[in-house]
Amino acid sequence: MSTNDNAKNIDLEQAAKLIHALERDLAQVRGGAQDVQRLRDEVETLRNLLNSPVQRHHWVSDSLHDIRSLLDETVDEAIYEGTTISRYAADIARILGL
Repeated sequence: MSTNDNAKNIDLEQAAKLIHALERDLAQVRGGAQDVQRLRDEVETLRNLLNSPVQRHHWVSDSLHDIRSLLDETVDEAIYEGTTISRYAADIARILGL
């Protein structure tokens, strides 16, 4: 299956639920570490994509991949304080069909 086909199979409702949960948890993270801000920015970007009247599945897929990469790269203790990284990474992998 091509990348474009995978993008078309993304469950946008599940992605929206995930973003809502991430936003809620990130709001509880204290501090403004650069990694945390990058993650907040990418989550906001994905929220905007999901709320757009024109649904571009491949953009959602790219954004989910970016968020997953940021979660994987983040080792800052503040992130672990406010989120459950492994759960989000697993949810994103499931949404992307990985």
